[in-house]
Amino acid sequence: MIDLNRARLETPGCQHVTHFNNAGAALMPEPVLAATLNHLHREAQIGAYEAADKMTTELDEFYNVTSALLNCHPDEIAFVENATRAWDMAFYAIPLAAGDRILTSSASYGSNYLALLQRANQVGAHIEVVPNDESGQISLTALGELLDERVKLIELTHMPTNGGLVNPAAAVGQLAREASVFYLLDACQSAGQMPLDVQAIGCDFLSATGRKYLRGPRGTGFLYVRRERLDELEPPFIDIRAADWLGRNRYQWQPNARRFENWERNVAGQLGLAAAIGYAQQWGLANIWQRVTGLAELLRGRLAALPHVTVHDLGRVKSGLVTFTVNGRSAAAVQHYLHLQQINVSVSRIGSTRLDMEARGLTELVRASLHYYNSEAEIGRFCDRLAAWRD
Repeated sequence: MIDLNRARLETPGCQHVTHFNNAGAALMPEPVLAATLNHLHREAQIGAYEAADKMTTELDEFYNVTSALLNCHPDEIAFVENATRAWDMAFYAIPLAAGDRILTSSASYGSNYLALLQRANQVGAHIEVVPNDESGQISLTALGELLDERVKLIELTHMPTNGGLVNPAAAVGQLAREASVFYLLDACQSAGQMPLDVQAIGCDFLSATGRKYLRGPRGTGFLYVRRERLDELEPPFIDIRAADWLGRNRYQWQPNARRFENWERNVAGQLGLAAAIGYAQQWGLANIWQRVTGLAELLRGRLAALPHVTVHDLGRVKSGLVTFTVNGRSAAAVQHYLHLQQINVSVSRIGSTRLDMEARGLTELVRASLHYYNSEAEIGRFCDRLAAWRD
């Protein structure tokens, strides 16, 4: 259902590299590049404030396309500079006190877990890691048994940075709703890769970035905040975008997710991200997901057939992220070798997902992350280069 020729023609980078680093930052398509550059030219010609004033309708469209992507209301969307800041704005707004329990998984991303540690130390809360089931995903049975009146938050990474795992976000959401606890979902890798419906997932917050599978500019992201939770939240930062200064000693938060935004922002980036989300919706998220997972399964199979390569992916459902090691070679050496062949991959190290890697006895992995514009021929070339290097 994906027109590969069109996808590659509209992706200038395909002419220069084999890009298997889409979970780092995907190649930008022409319409997104144009939307971003056109506004930068506009700013240079007439001034940044004046350029933004001319684009108010287009800037508002960001909230419309993002809410359509997630199946929510535009007022539940905030534009932020990256997924980590979106996650932080939600997490630090949640009221926590001594004795409160935070449940997370071994797939928790490093930046998120560091924030959990900081906040737990500040207020005297407790972090508990929910065990995995036999497939490597978060155990729903264990999660249900851990839920009690002291649990205030479930924090879940939908797709970890170091493997194919897709955690069962909607099933976790059902348990969170039944227990009436906050549920924060990190969708950094899944936004743009697979369909996301916050009504079906049941999360109170969802954080995402623009640069990865949505194929938007760097320095862009968004946060979803469920309307019904707003009155319980105090964002950690405030400015004249987040609140109105009503008097010398009085202010009022914005009545929607805009209370999590900053007044100063990357306007060209917001326009580029809106274009990227619209572009993804033109292809269809279900079509993208089908294409990406099919390519990833092909790559896993080809890699597993190489005697010196070990694939390390987990989960009942697997994503477009494929992680592996090469016997006798460091992950950095593999990355460098492939870079010399104009093939882009990334390295996932223990600091990014310490809980998971320690449990599996790993310190680093090579990560190849595929998108719908990648081709079967690129996968063949990728595996051929690895095979030839070993020989």
